Amino acid sequence: MGATSVHALDTVTLQLKWTHAFQFAGYYAAIEKGFYKQAGLSVNLLEAAPGTDPIKIVVDGKADFGVGTSSLLLERQAGVPVVALAVIFQHSPLVLVARQNHPLQSVHDLKGKRVMFEAQSAELKAYLRQEGIDDAALQALPHSFNTRDLIEGRVDGMTAYSTNELFDLDSAGFAYQIYSPRAVGIDFYGDNLFTTELQVKTNPARVAAFRAASLKGWQYAMAHPDEIIDLILEKYSHQKTRGFYVFESQQMVPLLQSSLVEVGYMNPGRWQHIAQTYATLGLLPKNVSIDGFLYDATPPSSIWSSYFGGALALLLGMTLLASYILRTNRRLAASLASQKLVQQALSESQQLYQSILHASPDAVVVSDLQGIIQHVSPVAVTMMGGVSENQLLGRDIAEFRDPTEAQRAIANITAMFEGVYNGAEDYRLIRLDGSLLDTEINAEIVRDGQGQPSGLIFVVRDISERKKIEEHIRHMAQHDPLTGLPNRALFSDRLQRSIANAVRDKSGLTLMFIDLDKFKPVNDTYGHVVGDLLLQDVAWRMRQCLRDSDTVARIGGDEFVVLLRGANAVPETLAVAEKIRSELGRPFLLEGHTLQISCSIGVARFPEDGQDDITLAKNADLAMYRAKERGRNQVCLCEPE
Repeated sequence: MGATSVHALDTVTLQLKWTHAFQFAGYYAAIEKGFYKQAGLSVNLLEAAPGTDPIKIVVDGKADFGVGTSSLLLERQAGVPVVALAVIFQHSPLVLVARQNHPLQSVHDLKGKRVMFEAQSAELKAYLRQEGIDDAALQALPHSFNTRDLIEGRVDGMTAYSTNELFDLDSAGFAYQIYSPRAVGIDFYGDNLFTTELQVKTNPARVAAFRAASLKGWQYAMAHPDEIIDLILEKYSHQKTRGFYVFESQQMVPLLQSSLVEVGYMNPGRWQHIAQTYATLGLLPKNVSIDGFLYDATPPSSIWSSYFGGALALLLGMTLLASYILRTNRRLAASLASQKLVQQALSESQQLYQSILHASPDAVVVSDLQGIIQHVSPVAVTMMGGVSENQLLGRDIAEFRDPTEAQRAIANITAMFEGVYNGAEDYRLIRLDGSLLDTEINAEIVRDGQGQPSGLIFVVRDISERKKIEEHIRHMAQHDPLTGLPNRALFSDRLQRSIANAVRDKSGLTLMFIDLDKFKPVNDTYGHVVGDLLLQDVAWRMRQCLRDSDTVARIGGDEFVVLLRGANAVPETLAVAEKIRSELGRPFLLEGHTLQISCSIGVARFPEDGQDDITLAKNADLAMYRAKERGRNQVCLCEPE
């Protein structure tokens, strides 16, 4: 029988979910390195095209196995007898990509826009709904799978794989924004290996062999990406450049998390979370059961064991003392060998564990169920400002958590034990020296050999630089780069908020439009460098005339606006305006030149001169032009006529 299995390979077919790419590297590796052959299998790979439904092809018997999305759950609930064999991507690469029009845009900017959706992208629909964007808010279009449609403006957004399409956008120098469901805790699996109940029941050994060989191929592929890229270019596809496949392989590393999670691992709690997400969309009933959906990789006991047991009993009865001595000797030998194997396995496991801790670019912290730290990686020690792991071991993780975030952290951990996976979350940690550190933390439950929770593992990433960059971008988007004052957009927002507060508190506010007199001759005579220095000094002087609760902004070349909150009386308003006019009338000493300018100020008050921001601004502007007409260098109140 053994000789026959070597020569007569069992032919099976795997239906891919797209065209050949590094996305399926593990299956190429299993073929090339002979893992399938060693398992007695000959595997054919079928490419997919737009419109291909891998689930239907497998269920119809045209393929034995397939690669699908987490929508396998929907098919299962609809009565399609699919079984998930293994998870390849621990995090789905499916994202929304949109043209970047400004740095602070959000997913809400897609409302009313043209967005291409591919089939089986329910996780993105769930994300949009959680953001308050229903299907009717978008112009949903069929997917062309051509990034040129986005680059050339035929659409405003599209669903995409973060591993693939982003390469085309980067190569084209296209500025884009990525929106991921993980931002709101929706974290689906991706590229799930599946088959049918019929295959599992009628060919259990073949299913087990195919699964094991495939996962072995994935382990090899992720450890040897360059070799597999060469293989793809040589035998499978010439559609893309080597650079594309390198990009794809690098993007897949954090999605597979193969250094932290065994390839193929499926968490029933994560699948239950996915089912609950589908339930919120009305695609599944609440509390749907996933029984029978997840493949049990535990090998069944062999039927031959009973025969061997009977033969052994007969042999023992016939041989008596000689058999007893032989058995005793074998037990001793087996015991010694077993002990050596166990010790070797423990040693190798410990070495692997330590290698993972030391190799991870992110900090790794392991605690028991009470939150007491048991293990830390060297990166974790450095991140927390320590010099030795003993400074962290044995301490409660709560000591290093910002107290203001304790309730959210506890709620997330509780939800995780209830089977809800929350995805990565941003937290502020307290370092050993008391300073705060912005981090992104991914948590998972550690389980013992019986599958029971035994602790927690936290993967921590330092995002302080990212936060600084985001804050800098946010500041640049809202402030004038020359003077550092708020720009028109930020001032408009503050004005609207102040009017709303004034209505609520039944108070007043004042808006001033300020235009510099004789600024153009300064630019023409001394140049823009001196002109810029003058504007900076003007901004500084105006700030000195105002309270911290007031705002001064630059809205144009030499145009400024001032917002006085809670200013009711005309004398109070005029006093501030006159103080500004006087300060700007004093000489400026710049680059060895003494410069003299003045300003014209128009004043409008809420609610007397306008009960909304547009009317108030219009009247303040008219008052400023009246000051210009009356000879400049003066303050004019808004006049009713």
